[in-house]
Amino acid sequence: MRHLKFTPSWLRFLIIFLLAMGILFRFFNLDNKVYWHDEIYASLRISGYTINEAKQQLFNNRVVGGESFAQFQGVNQKKSLNDTIMSLAKEDSQHPPLYYVIARFWMEIFGNSVTAIRSLSASISLLVFPCVYWLCRELFNVPLSVPGVAIALMAISPIHLVYAQEAQEYILWLVTILLSSASLLRAIRLESEDKDELAKKRQRPDLFAIWSIYAVTLALSLYTFIWSGFVAVAHGIYMMITAKFQLTETVRNYLLASLVGFLAFMPWIAVVMGDFFQFLISAEKTTTQLSLMPIIPFLLMQLSRIFFDVGISSENPLLYLITPIFLTLVGYSIYFICRTTNYKVWLFIITLVVVPALPLILPSLMAGGIQSFTEPYLIPSYLGIQITVAYLLATQLYNGSVSHRSIWHIIMALVIICGLVSSRVSSQAEIWWNKDMSYGNPQVAQIINKTTRPLLISDAFGNNFGNVFSLSYLLKPKVRFLLVNNQKAPKLPDGFTDVFLLNPSDTWRETIEKKYKLETDIVYSDNYYSIWKLTKPRNSRRRDILRKNKLSASL
Repeated sequence: MRHLKFTPSWLRFLIIFLLAMGILFRFFNLDNKVYWHDEIYASLRISGYTINEAKQQLFNNRVVGGESFAQFQGVNQKKSLNDTIMSLAKEDSQHPPLYYVIARFWMEIFGNSVTAIRSLSASISLLVFPCVYWLCRELFNVPLSVPGVAIALMAISPIHLVYAQEAQEYILWLVTILLSSASLLRAIRLESEDKDELAKKRQRPDLFAIWSIYAVTLALSLYTFIWSGFVAVAHGIYMMITAKFQLTETVRNYLLASLVGFLAFMPWIAVVMGDFFQFLISAEKTTTQLSLMPIIPFLLMQLSRIFFDVGISSENPLLYLITPIFLTLVGYSIYFICRTTNYKVWLFIITLVVVPALPLILPSLMAGGIQSFTEPYLIPSYLGIQITVAYLLATQLYNGSVSHRSIWHIIMALVIICGLVSSRVSSQAEIWWNKDMSYGNPQVAQIINKTTRPLLISDAFGNNFGNVFSLSYLLKPKVRFLLVNNQKAPKLPDGFTDVFLLNPSDTWRETIEKKYKLETDIVYSDNYYSIWKLTKPRNSRRRDILRKNKLSASL
């Protein structure tokens, strides 16, 4: 790879410029985006309250203001760090506690605002750049070209911008994947160095320290997101294939370090297993049916979103014109890296792309579709794909004839333009595709805010719990909430001009209509929830209009 040793000055300036733009986009407009359903639950966990506690204190048939939700959305005096960990263990063990512990300390310093909690993810995302530099150095053994292009592509990647502005653990998971992968490759490299080279250095590397770094980073990754187990499986497959399925000293050290990493995670594994068996024997089984997307269109759409994403929906025909372009680029990148590098290089990337994705794809093929909320599980695949494309672009920019290099300059320019345009559009948008359950909240808030003295009635069933919290960030102080703990007809308080129902069941809505002799008109509906407005019967409304007209005529 001698042709990659030196990087032209123009490429260095371009990398620095794109890195600066990527950092700017990450911190821009953090508080403007909808604080959506999943982020609501993340803040609830950080606060230390459980869902049941929040329901008992809020959903008790009383009228409350938007300020009543704040207690359950950040650090407070009544709950401690231990409560944060215990709330996860009791109700949400599939989310390990590392991110939530860090977030709680962060919010104790910077406050409970949306900007504060999202700035944590934006700050963590900056660690991606040195980590991807380290991983590419270990993979390709070049100083700047491939690592620099990889940094540039990840800085303006719209898919990474989404996670960098989310109050969730996914961007931290990306950092831990990079750290564990780079530390594994470093340990393999140092242990396999020639003895003559070690003699020149006058000392043998401390194998205990080398593999300890991998064990620690693996444990951190597991404590960030439980899907890290499949990343560890990818590492294990890579180790066994490169060792030709022999139990070499390197393999033994790897197995020992992996064992230590998993043993460190055992306390949380016990919690997860306990919750799983409790679910199996419990009479309460979830009946929520989420819509499924066809697996192939879903994967193709996510592939294009790595490089270009301006909010095009899966139903838009334009998507099927864009996707083949990026599919061709990625396919050729994988072919190129397999043809031009040592098998130890391309095998690591292929296992990183394929292995963590298979447990998601195979069940989806049997189920006939995939659920959209599983999209972050593909982060290891995004990472591997971006590294392959970075390698292709870095090698082709100044290889071959002038015309050949010019073509690849144009291709890289187009990839950069796609990333910059996507990042600009995404950073300025109030709502984005990843906020699916709360996608309609700005429109709903606009409808309710236009009324004079509105009342929003909601129970805590299904998505209503998270969405009513999300709406509390968007609704004006004049809006009041009547939060009920059952689906009986509530007592409607006086003094409100407009009464809205958040996603009521047909039975509950009809019960309210019969009790108060009112009608309900739907004012908003999407795939996840609907908003209904209580109105007088049409005949009654007609009489009111006639009465007003007569009064106006007499005056």
